[in-house]
Amino acid sequence: MSTQRTYLTWELRVAQDTAALAEELTTMAAADQRSSVHANSDDPAEQLAWRRLTARHGDRLGEIMEEYGWPTAELFGEEAARAAWLIAQHADRQLDVQRRALKLMREAVSAGSAGPRELAFLHDRTLVNEGREQVYGTQIAGVKDGAPVPWPCQEPERVDELRAEVGIEPFDEYVAKFSMA
Repeated sequence: MSTQRTYLTWELRVAQDTAALAEELTTMAAADQRSSVHANSDDPAEQLAWRRLTARHGDRLGEIMEEYGWPTAELFGEEAARAAWLIAQHADRQLDVQRRALKLMREAVSAGSAGPRELAFLHDRTLVNEGREQVYGTQIAGVKDGAPVPWPCQEPERVDELRAEVGIEPFDEYVAKFSMA
């Protein structure tokens, strides 16, 4: 078999693999979105089901990152890249997966293959899961008396400036989304 034909066969296999993985990522993200209402459920069984789902998805994302690096839109498509980000965001009990995703996503942003906005959210989420103060103010700890309670920020006086640099709306507008009507 000629070298060119071998290369074309390999390219076709890679294209089929990435298409299948893109479908897998988007299916996982859809299941994640459907189940996310159970994340803070009063029912321990529902919470456990949510944790198991996100752990399975985090494990699978870890395998995909090991083989392909960060799942970029160029390689997997826009929807699958967004799905990978969502799965990484919700891998809260798998700091190794979040840290790896953060590192790979940083590299992808530097190369122009991923967005700084999503990176900011993942950065904050990872910091909060490490018990540290967030940078961009994207993570809300909860709602108390109808008002959102954000996790502490490293530089609260600069948070809107830092958010603007990565394309996130001002903090007050963002936090208002979490207010109880």
